[in-house]
Amino acid sequence: MADEAYRKAKVGDQEVPYDPEQLRKIQEHPCYSDTACHTFGRCHLPVAPRCNIQCNYCVRDFDCVNESRPGVTSRVVKPGEAVDLVRKVIEEFPYVKVIGIAGPGEPLANPETFETLRLVHEAFPHLIMCISTNGLLLPEKIDELAKYDVGNVTVTLNAVDPAIGEKIYSFVDYHGTRYTGRKAAEVLLKNQLDGIRMAVERKMFVKVNTVYIPGVNDEHIVEIAKKAGEMGAFSFNLIPLIPQYKFAGITPPTPAEKKAMQDACAPYIKQMRHCARCRSDAIGRLGKDVQSCIYSGCSGEQKK
Repeated sequence: MADEAYRKAKVGDQEVPYDPEQLRKIQEHPCYSDTACHTFGRCHLPVAPRCNIQCNYCVRDFDCVNESRPGVTSRVVKPGEAVDLVRKVIEEFPYVKVIGIAGPGEPLANPETFETLRLVHEAFPHLIMCISTNGLLLPEKIDELAKYDVGNVTVTLNAVDPAIGEKIYSFVDYHGTRYTGRKAAEVLLKNQLDGIRMAVERKMFVKVNTVYIPGVNDEHIVEIAKKAGEMGAFSFNLIPLIPQYKFAGITPPTPAEKKAMQDACAPYIKQMRHCARCRSDAIGRLGKDVQSCIYSGCSGEQKK
């Protein structure tokens, strides 16, 4: 295929051609393609227990086997175990093409994340490597991610105004200092935006996750989508609040309200409308998880 025949993406005010390998990172990634989610799967490796911020909606739990939401895993695995896990997954479920690290804490705040990325990339260089992050450490870790061919990065960006951000975060731990209030939101936002810009410059595909929190950031979400689109993010995933922790008393948005908000954001950036709010140890196709088979074993009929 000649360069001029490559599909292009709008990044800022420029059109950037995708090469075939980049296109594969969309076409085989169930979160980046609404058709791939029916055909291909992902394997989340729960190797990152520690977090460096506290969101007012977040509770990280273990052994919640019937609960499907971010931050939940049955157990944390070591990097060496993770490689064996990947080998087992792709042998038993060859439709799994994406290896992701999404917690249960903040992946970039855990050295185990990078050891796992190194080991998995060396053993299975054909697999798509993916990371989810709050973005606080993304600018300083971006080149290490690139080293291990991480081509898909999800950043949770809940505000682009620190006055709103300070309502969402209890604290931010950054380089040995704990920030609270407006300063915490400012430090986090600066690094999130810098990290997104740097990821786009390195031709990584960026998905922005935004938690829809009625009464907190709901009137601000379109501005987040605009900013994400302007910066060259690939897609935007609106996640309805799960009421817990300090936001336990907030009524989450209805499906109709979610759709209306997605429609309002759609002129500015591609919308992901098929999110399954995955666990940190999720394996399989979206909505058809098989991690219980991998961790505990199951029959051939169950695998089908």
